[in-house]
Amino acid sequence: MRKRLFSALLLTPLLLSGCGKGEFSDLQAFMDETRARPAGSIEPLPRFKPYEAFTYSASSLRSPFQPPIRIDLSQRERGSQGVKPDENRVRQFLEGFNIEGFEMVGTLSNQGGMQALIRGAGSVHRVRIGDYLGRNHGRVVSIDEGRVDVLEIVPDGEGGWLERPRTLSLAGRG
Repeated sequence: MRKRLFSALLLTPLLLSGCGKGEFSDLQAFMDETRARPAGSIEPLPRFKPYEAFTYSASSLRSPFQPPIRIDLSQRERGSQGVKPDENRVRQFLEGFNIEGFEMVGTLSNQGGMQALIRGAGSVHRVRIGDYLGRNHGRVVSIDEGRVDVLEIVPDGEGGWLERPRTLSLAGRG
C-alpha cells in the first residue's frame, strides 16, 4: 500500500510537467485579435415610471357578481325615508369582509341566547343577534338552528339606502 502511494506521489509531478509544455500560439493569437477589436457599448437601463397605488373607490356599490335588486319605487319612497347606516358606531371585525365569504357551520345555545358559528375571515367566529358582519352594514336580526338572517343596508344608486335581507344557511343544507 505504501509503495503504491509513494509511486503515485512521484509520478504525479512528472505527469503534470508534461501538460505545461504545450503550444499555445493559436490561443495567444485569438486573444490578441479579440483585444484589438473596438469595445462595444452597453445600452443604459430603461427608465421606469414609479408605481402609483390604485385606490378602489367602488367598494360601496353593488358587486357585479350579484344579481341586480328589483326596486319598487313607490314602495321605496314610502318605506326607506329613515333607512341609513349608523356611521358613528364602532366597526366590528367581521365587517371588513364580504358576506359571500361567510358560511354558517353551527350554533351554540345557553341561558344568554343562541349564537351562530360563522366560518370566514380565516377562522370560525361566534355571532349573536345585533352583531354586524359584511361590508354592507349587515346586522344579524335572527338566529335559528339552520340559518342566520342578516339585514344589510346598501346604497340604492340614487343617494339613498335600501334594506336587503340576506340568509346564511347551515353548511350542507343548501
